Amino acid sequence: MPRPDPSPHVFVVFGATGDLAARMLFPGFYQLAASGRLPADYAVIGSGRHAPDDFADTIATALRDAVDDVDADVLSDLVSRLDFVPSDADDGSDLAEAVRGARDDLGPDAQVLIYLSVPPEAMQPMIGMLGREGLAADARIVVEKPFGTDLQSSRELDAALKEIVDERQVYRVDHFLGKEAVQNILALRFANGFIEPGWRAEHLESVQIDVPEELTIEGRGSFYESTGCFRDMISTHLCQVLGIIAMEPPERLDEAGLRDAKAAVFEAMRPLDPDRVVFGQYQGYRDEDDVAEDSRVETFVALEAFVDTERWRGVPFYLRTGKALGDNRRTVTVTFRPPTALFGADRTRLVLELTDEPALGVRLLAKRPGPDLDVMPVDLHADIGETVGGDRPLEAYERLLLDVIRGDQMLFTRGDEVDRLWQICQPVLDAPPEVHTYPKGSWGPEAAVALTDWQLPDD
Repeated sequence: MPRPDPSPHVFVVFGATGDLAARMLFPGFYQLAASGRLPADYAVIGSGRHAPDDFADTIATALRDAVDDVDADVLSDLVSRLDFVPSDADDGSDLAEAVRGARDDLGPDAQVLIYLSVPPEAMQPMIGMLGREGLAADARIVVEKPFGTDLQSSRELDAALKEIVDERQVYRVDHFLGKEAVQNILALRFANGFIEPGWRAEHLESVQIDVPEELTIEGRGSFYESTGCFRDMISTHLCQVLGIIAMEPPERLDEAGLRDAKAAVFEAMRPLDPDRVVFGQYQGYRDEDDVAEDSRVETFVALEAFVDTERWRGVPFYLRTGKALGDNRRTVTVTFRPPTALFGADRTRLVLELTDEPALGVRLLAKRPGPDLDVMPVDLHADIGETVGGDRPLEAYERLLLDVIRGDQMLFTRGDEVDRLWQICQPVLDAPPEVHTYPKGSWGPEAAVALTDWQLPDD
């Protein structure tokens, strides 16, 4: 059944001149406009401390850089709806007046969507301003990760949010959950009868979640100095992927069913053991702009985690991510135990590529041609992100913006999930491991290489 057209919207974007807005948010708005998924009537108000010289032209230039084959008419229409109104945590009166004016112009059914793309230290003061100015009263509030910097700050941030809005109004973004490939994990597990029965401890040896990046921090020195790889990637993206992999079948594929199933995984997840966590920093990091000469901030993390449920008890999850590494990947590798000892100890694997063009790989064992009954590995590969029937995969931020417009929280993290993940991560923040240096283009420090027998396709 076709969905009803969305009501008119006022989109308020804090951090509208930042890197995330240029690379992800405004391209997401453009793609939704190009596909006819934005409301017929809407306005976009950017905000921040200082107004750029020409906000609309800046965004138009960013969109031409970020989007292939820009449609001039779509771009012109989107840009015509842009405005910028300065505000800060101390004074948002002009912004509140502009939002009220835009809402009056759009009519009584207009919905306000506020996107907070601001640093962790600025988040709570901005939330306070939204409350004082009455901007949050019936708005949907989108909060970018990380959600605080530790358990205490996360709880303070959540309390500040709950003072001005209900949990049903809060959309905590983890853009990995918006990726088609991550959602494909659900389809592969629960729609295929030959996968789910083997998805348990008696059949599985380990699960690896690998998100290496070849890029350095690339001008994000101040962000990394205040956040680091562990807070940026582990307590958010990689643990959320772990939750999708390890969950029990949800009662329903809706926001309550999916988030309840993930929350149960995190509740059963052991707090991380700092002795099984490796931190690294790539050589040359301290020479980057806005990085301290004696910085001990990690740009790499590898760790071992456990989920103490009947399905997963004793199966290690290995998580690895970092900057300036040997490849760009988003890979989950599920290694199966040999069912018998008849053919030796070779392992079979299921490999999920969580890139923009998701793929599925399977390593099986088959008879080697010849007179003897020996086995050899056989690799099968399937692209699962190809366009079907004219539909194209939605980019992560495009999908998440659309879900907020629709009021669908399924792919957003809930407050109890965030709190539990900080509980799991807090032992590492309290007793961080030594930070080892590693060469650019490597796979991280030797201590990480020794943590497990890391597997990636093409190894």
